[in-house]
Amino acid sequence: MKRDALKYCGVLVIVALFAVTGFAAETDYYRGKTVRIVVGLSAGGGFDVYARTLSRHMGKHIPGNPTFVVDNMPGAGSMIAANHVYKAAKPDGLTLGHFVGGLFMQQLLGRPGAEFHATKYEFVGAPIPEKTACALTKASGIASMERWMAAKTPVKLGATGSGPIVDVPKILKHAIGLPIQLVLGFKGTADIRLAAESGELAGACWSWDGIKSTWTRGLESGEVNVVLQALAKPLPDLSKVPLAVSYAKTAEARQLIQVGVHDAADIARPFVMPPNTPKDRVQIMRQAFLTTLKDPAFLAEAEKSKLDVDPVTGESLEKIVAAIYRTNPAMLAKLKEVLE
Repeated sequence: MKRDALKYCGVLVIVALFAVTGFAAETDYYRGKTVRIVVGLSAGGGFDVYARTLSRHMGKHIPGNPTFVVDNMPGAGSMIAANHVYKAAKPDGLTLGHFVGGLFMQQLLGRPGAEFHATKYEFVGAPIPEKTACALTKASGIASMERWMAAKTPVKLGATGSGPIVDVPKILKHAIGLPIQLVLGFKGTADIRLAAESGELAGACWSWDGIKSTWTRGLESGEVNVVLQALAKPLPDLSKVPLAVSYAKTAEARQLIQVGVHDAADIARPFVMPPNTPKDRVQIMRQAFLTTLKDPAFLAEAEKSKLDVDPVTGESLEKIVAAIYRTNPAMLAKLKEVLE
C-alpha cells in the first residue's frame, strides 16, 4: 500500500515537472523574439490602423513579451500578402497575416491568383465583423440614395483588387440596380480617399469603422456623406442611413445580398497564421488576441482612433470559412457571374 502511494506521488511529481517545463518552454519561446504582422493593404488605411494599434499592446499578453512589428505588403487587393503568409512565411508562430477576407470567396469561386486554400490557415480572430457603408463626397452631388438611384451616369467608386470594397458594389449594382462604375487598382483606402478628395472618384463602399477612423475630417465638415449601409441591421451611429437590402425587389436579389454581403461580413478582417503552425502557438495567439481586445489601454487607444471593437474568435472564423466552402453550388455559380 505504502509502495503504491509512493509510486502515485512519483507520477504526480513527473506530471508537475512536465507542466512546469511546458510552461517554461512556452514562455522561453517568445522571449526576445519579434512577431511580424503582414498587412495586405497600404499604410494609413483601416486594416493598417487596426494592426498597428494591436501591435502596440499584444506583446504584453504573450508569455515572454515578444515585440510586434507591422509590415505592409499591398498589392492585388491584398492577395500578395495572403499568398505570402500561406506559402512563404515560416509556420513558427512568429508571423500573423491581416488581409481582405473576401479573398476566401474569390478562391472558392476559382478566381486566378489565389495560391492558398482558405480552410488551411490557422485563424487567430478578427477585431470586428465588416460593417460596409458607402461614403461619397459632397462634390460628387450624391447626398442620398434617391439621387444615386436617379443618377444618369454611373457613379465612380474606388476599390482595391479584392474584398468587400469590390464585391459589395458589384452585388449592389446587380441586386438593386445602383449605377456604379468601379475604378480598380488602388493599393488601399488611403489612396482612395485622396482620389475622392481630388475629384477623381465620388467615393467608395468599405468598412464604416475604417471610414470614420480615417476620413474623420470629411465626415465632420460635411464634405463626405454616408448614403447607404450594406448590413442586415442598421448601426446605431447610422440610424438614418438606409439598408441596401431594403431596395432589393426579388428573392434572388435578397439572397445575393445575404450570401455575398451579410454572410461574408464576419470573415472580412481576419488575422491568420500560416498552415501547420504548432497548435500551442496558435492557441497562445488566439488568447492574446482576445485579451488585448479587452485591455483598457488598447480600448482607450482604439476609442481615440475611432476604432470599433467587436471580436470574432479564431474558432468562429474557422467554422464560418468551413461553412462558406459548403455553399450551395447554384448560388456560388450566380455569385461568380455577378462578381466576374
